Amino acid sequence: MGYELLKEFCISRDIAIRFDEPMSRHTSLKIGGPADMALFPDESSLPELKRILTAERIPSIVIGGGTNILVKDNGIEGAVIFTSKMNNIALNAERATLNIEAGCSLQKVINMCVENGFGGMEGLVGIPGSIGGAIAGNAGSFGFEMKDVIKSVNLLMPDVGIKELSASDMKFQYRSAKIPPDSIILSAVLSLRKDEPVEVRKRIDEFIKEKKSKQPVSKASAGCVFKNPKDIAAGKLLDEAGCKGMRVGDIEVSSMHANFFINAGNGTCDDFLRLMDTVSSKVKEKFGIVLEPEIRTLGRWTI
Repeated sequence: MGYELLKEFCISRDIAIRFDEPMSRHTSLKIGGPADMALFPDESSLPELKRILTAERIPSIVIGGGTNILVKDNGIEGAVIFTSKMNNIALNAERATLNIEAGCSLQKVINMCVENGFGGMEGLVGIPGSIGGAIAGNAGSFGFEMKDVIKSVNLLMPDVGIKELSASDMKFQYRSAKIPPDSIILSAVLSLRKDEPVEVRKRIDEFIKEKKSKQPVSKASAGCVFKNPKDIAAGKLLDEAGCKGMRVGDIEVSSMHANFFINAGNGTCDDFLRLMDTVSSKVKEKFGIVLEPEIRTLGRWTI
């Protein structure tokens, strides 16, 4: 596969490009084989970069913080576009709004909310990853969801270019948003409410304390593995099915929260998938409920 045009463009725009980049360096699970190439553009370079990749028929995917994803052991074909350089924030204190690029970490945004006395995102504290990923998956916790604070989202859409969508256009649902195929989240405007910084901090501290008491926040995981079925938590089903502590290779069901799988050392994607199959079978056998994955699996499916 020829990459000459792509290389020239990356050099001209100061875009870092790496070949055979281990994805284990870029995922919260510390799992994943090599991507054929890794690209690190800023927002202004992304539209032309995507056009070149399409013209050269190089498949590509976009990854933010590398959370809530499971990368195959034999890696990813084509290009992985990382949004880590897309991390600017513009603040309007009077209107309590934030204009945020997709690669900005969710926790950086929450810290800014504390500093400026903006309420509305407190329950999302402790969720790793980027704003783009949080929007795409409608991240939520403690009754808070991204959809509650989204005013608009800028997408890079194939054959259309950059288009602004309202929150209603995104059709948010539980852990999902309607994003047109092959579109990329560039940035978003969040609409928050004015509050006292000390009160925002107080609520955040309470949520952090509760989260640390119930979730393995210091361990290598990808967050919740399965979506919650209607009216019941997946973690409760897994717990009652006797899944806590189950292990395949170095992947283990957390003894603290059964919907978290921990990479205890040198776990592989194959280990993770086999453990998912095992525990979901136990839940189906005991409760007749089929669990739906919340984690996304990416990469080559055949060697």
